[in-house]
Amino acid sequence: MTTVLEVRDLRVVFGGVTAVDGVSFSVDDGQLLGLIGPNGAGKTTVMRSITGIVRPTSGNILLDGQRVTGLPIHRRMRRGLALSQQLVRPFREMSVIENVAFAAGYRKTGNPLKSLVTFDWTQERARATELLAMVEISSYADADTGSVPLGVLKRLEVARALALDPKVLLLDEPLAGLNSNEAVTLGDTIKRLNGDGLTVVLIEHNLGEVMRICPRLVVLDNGRKIGDGPAQEVMADPDVRAAYLGTGAGGSHAAA
Repeated sequence: MTTVLEVRDLRVVFGGVTAVDGVSFSVDDGQLLGLIGPNGAGKTTVMRSITGIVRPTSGNILLDGQRVTGLPIHRRMRRGLALSQQLVRPFREMSVIENVAFAAGYRKTGNPLKSLVTFDWTQERARATELLAMVEISSYADADTGSVPLGVLKRLEVARALALDPKVLLLDEPLAGLNSNEAVTLGDTIKRLNGDGLTVVLIEHNLGEVMRICPRLVVLDNGRKIGDGPAQEVMADPDVRAAYLGTGAGGSHAAA
């Protein structure tokens, strides 16, 4: 398999506190990787380091074998990274389909409202229509984003990320706030996208869904990697079980 994303000896220190301590892992083309761990494990910091939101203290991030560690967020996106964030923040002045169309045409302009009346968005709207069907919210295409339920907004966030045609889709807690039926349905969508060949890295606290859809896990605890491998084997590891059933399960950590 070809390695598409690699994290090498990543270390992040905030004000003297080590949030991530020497974490390394790689993701092969076409994999669905679950990046998990108890609260405060360092998952979100790793994800933000990959996207460029956080600057690592040391270590490297490679995409398709090329170092992207020092690149700004927008250049990493252009090289093939896309992030679906936990907190969904669509453009409230736009409909659902306009949000996705704007993402599909992100190269055209930096001014979303002006661009909708300045440029021809026929191709982007066609692509947005395809993506809304892919994430199964076509019926909400013309709806105002302020009037649709959270489950739709979560799928909209995935569609906007897919509009960037990523090599690697990073999902930060896409199931957070969803009921069990919504979580299973979106989990099925993520699994289907991966089955179509998309490489996915998933941070998620819903361990049941992670175990159901992710063949491989990387587990963090207190900023360090404590597990990496096939999901069932990793979750049977005593150190991983202790992280979830011991201090990690008790919520003694402050942040992800």
